[in-house]
Amino acid sequence: MGRLFVESLEGRIYSCKHCRTHIALYDDIVSKSFHCRHGKAYLFKKVVNVFAGEKEERMMITGLHTVADIFCVGCGSIVGWKYETAHEKSQKYKEGKSVLERFKVSGPDGSFYWANHEHHHIGGSDADDV
Repeated sequence: MGRLFVESLEGRIYSCKHCRTHIALYDDIVSKSFHCRHGKAYLFKKVVNVFAGEKEERMMITGLHTVADIFCVGCGSIVGWKYETAHEKSQKYKEGKSVLERFKVSGPDGSFYWANHEHHHIGGSDADDV
């Protein structure tokens, strides 16, 4: 398979809750107003140590988007998704950015976000701030 290169971050770090691989910095958060099946999710302008799955069209609360699930390079766990294309003009700001599901990552203080079973969005998940 080859040698795995993992980037280490400094500062307030979000990491994979399973293997603690660094994924993003607090300073790279664009929005904390996103939601997913498990509750809260944050939009980041930059993430590291992830790989993308297959691109697919997903209907979300704010319209149709082309997205790819993103996975931790350390353990292969799904941690969120990346916006490849936003089909609505008002959603173009999301392109190239990634969403991390808070349920799947640990926060800068080492805390975990526990799933909120009251949130069950049908047809995908997305921001509620638009």
